[in-house]
Amino acid sequence: MGYGTVSRLFHWVTVVLVAVMIPVGIVMIQDVPRSVQDPLFILHKGLGPFVLLVVLLRLLWRLWHPAPALPASVPALQQKVARLVHVALYFFLILQGVSGYVRVTTGGFPIETLQRLGIRPLLPKSEAVTQVAEQIHAVSAVALIVLIGMHVAAAAYHGIVRRDGVFSMMWPPVAK
Repeated sequence: MGYGTVSRLFHWVTVVLVAVMIPVGIVMIQDVPRSVQDPLFILHKGLGPFVLLVVLLRLLWRLWHPAPALPASVPALQQKVARLVHVALYFFLILQGVSGYVRVTTGGFPIETLQRLGIRPLLPKSEAVTQVAEQIHAVSAVALIVLIGMHVAAAAYHGIVRRDGVFSMMWPPVAK
């Protein structure tokens, strides 16, 4: 019982990327020296499309490789909440990527990694769209952080308290 190696790797690559993106995103908007802020913006903007790509590929993989069933010992309500949290995590990860891209490109700012790949902005500059995208990105970031906290708490609960096999469905990162 558990996820296969590809699903596990998608999960843990996403974890690492998001674990970088969140603190970088928080620090880069603080009152820090430009010599710190500029590289953080470039890193955040550069990783954003990669995170979005990984999440979309992960969803495609999931279509052909559904999640294994949770153990019967997990109450039905917990199973429903787990499904809802997983759907919400995917939704907000995608919303973060899209709103970040829209905010940056309609603000007239470059995404250096995409430029190096020869990918031009898909959207024209628009202050009104930038403001909406910025608000969506900020609010959805908070929602995503809350959902990640719930997900980590549930994983810890199942791995440390219950020891019911739920945690081992995704750990270690490579299936045995």
